[in-house]
Amino acid sequence: LITNNEAEKVLDLFNEMKIEPDQFNLSTLFNACAVLNNNRAMKTGKKLLDEMPENYRNNNITSTSAIDMLMKFGDVETAQRIFRSIKVKDIITYNAMIKGN
Repeated sequence: LITNNEAEKVLDLFNEMKIEPDQFNLSTLFNACAVLNNNRAMKTGKKLLDEMPENYRNNNITSTSAIDMLMKFGDVETAQRIFRSIKVKDIITYNAMIKGN
C-alpha cells in the first residue's frame, strides 16, 4: 500500500488490527508515517516510538526506519539520539541520518 500512495490505509489497517507491533510491523509503520508526514503520521509515529520495546531498539532495520521517519518530521534531535544509541551502524543507518528529509 505504501508504494501505491496508500500510506494512510496502512495506518487504518494497523488500527483495525489492535495488536502490539513487532519489529517488522514497526519498520513498515515508521515508513508509512515518513511517507505521509502529516499530523496523524507524526502523532502515530512518535507514539509507536515511545512504546517500542527496548529490545527492538538494537535492530538496525527498525531503528533506521525510525531515524528516517524522524528526520522527515524535522525531529533531528530525537533522530540523533537513536542514531547514537545504535551499537553497530551500517551504511543504511548512516544514510538515513545524512539524507535527512
